[in-house]
Amino acid sequence: MLLLQVLGSGAGTLAALAAGTMFLRRRVRVERVSVIDAAPADILALAASNAGYQKFNPYKKADPALKIELFGPSSGVGSGFTFDGKDGKGTAVISNVTAERVDYALDLGVMGKPQQSLVVVPDGKGSKVTWTMTADMGMNPIGRVMGMLMDGIVGPTFESGLKSLNAALQS
Repeated sequence: MLLLQVLGSGAGTLAALAAGTMFLRRRVRVERVSVIDAAPADILALAASNAGYQKFNPYKKADPALKIELFGPSSGVGSGFTFDGKDGKGTAVISNVTAERVDYALDLGVMGKPQQSLVVVPDGKGSKVTWTMTADMGMNPIGRVMGMLMDGIVGPTFESGLKSLNAALQS
């Protein structure tokens, strides 16, 4: 009888915790901004190219064994790459290019399909670059909890990428 009460209490607690996660944000946004000493057109040209992106890809710096395969046109919509490394595998495809932004559609398999963008606007002698990721964490309780951690996980990666972007444009 005591065992049934303990199991019932434990199951009730787990159900309450799972239900509680539904109050967490479903949509997640991570954003980092940097001013880079380069013209917007130069930044966008690099960001809109599957090979150009590799010059500042922050995941390559964190994982030297990262496998990258380029596909599609060399730049513009449809240009992309597959990746496979310690942090996961998937694809990144340029889905939109304008005079101020490049959008990327990512497919991380079971980890979701976040969207990323680099928005570049003139700022003094350089450019203000805003790197953003948005993701729908769905109805999965674990996904919702992970959403709370995304800024701390992805934010430093974007910061590293922005530093690498600046270095690539200065060389």
